[in-house]
Amino acid sequence: MTQIFRRSADTWLRAGLLLLIAGLSGGLLVALTLDSTDYRTGRNWVVEQPLPFSHAHHAGELKIDCRYCHSAVQSSAMASLPPTETCMSCHSQVWTNADVLEPLRKSLRELEPLHWQRVAKLPDYVYFHHGVHVNAGVGCSECHGQVDRMQLMFKAQPLNMGQCLACHRDPAPHLRPLEQVTNMQWKPSEDRRRLGERLMTARHIDTRGLTDCGTCHR
Repeated sequence: MTQIFRRSADTWLRAGLLLLIAGLSGGLLVALTLDSTDYRTGRNWVVEQPLPFSHAHHAGELKIDCRYCHSAVQSSAMASLPPTETCMSCHSQVWTNADVLEPLRKSLRELEPLHWQRVAKLPDYVYFHHGVHVNAGVGCSECHGQVDRMQLMFKAQPLNMGQCLACHRDPAPHLRPLEQVTNMQWKPSEDRRRLGERLMTARHIDTRGLTDCGTCHR
């Protein structure tokens, strides 16, 4: 019987299959790597805003408490963004004619809110409640970083599923006294884990169920 395929056909087939498997594996590895990069998560990227608000000046130098602008953070799922009137409570007295604040004055004149761009944004399929975390004693800096040092706001943490699960499995190192939640300079006076475990007991925080899918995906 006449041979249909050359002797090398089997070798080429094996080599082709090997290259296909290697290509698929490499593509998957690249995709997984890119998914965790700052480009994908938005970490350390400054988001353009309607005016260059400096947290370093307001929260750092002036030591304005986070809750003055983010007033709903203790009771709401959303931290809330300050309305123009909150900004003007100060800027009707100071820096009143600064060119950089013209968008703010225009917002007040035209009764049109400033359209602040969200920096720490979670996917729509993730349920997150600021009030629950704040009242459990999770400090603002745990997720948002050292905001009091940021001239322009950026996303300090990837805020991905792995980060959330790590905290839900072991909340103790991330807890602090409630009066220190917004204090960016707070340092524990004792071992962080021992303090956290004591706070977990006092606040009846039980890790059972915290890593269930339905806790964050509803």
